[in-house]
Amino acid sequence: MINEPAVDVLIRKLGTEEDPVSRYALCVVTSKRARQIIETERNRGIHDFMGRDKEILTACKEIADNLVVIAKD
Repeated sequence: MINEPAVDVLIRKLGTEEDPVSRYALCVVTSKRARQIIETERNRGIHDFMGRDKEILTACKEIADNLVVIAKD
């Protein structure tokens, strides 16, 4: 379970005061970003992930740092 960054913080980072995102949207965005990270690492030939943060934690940290945004259709 990921406790840091907190889910409430991540929801606020992705949404706005007028248009907050749901927990479901947070889950979808985080999982898509984690899959992008895995794919990028595989394309670079990295197959050993020992000693590093899991991709899902990296995605959460990127959302908390405002490096990931939602593109609404």
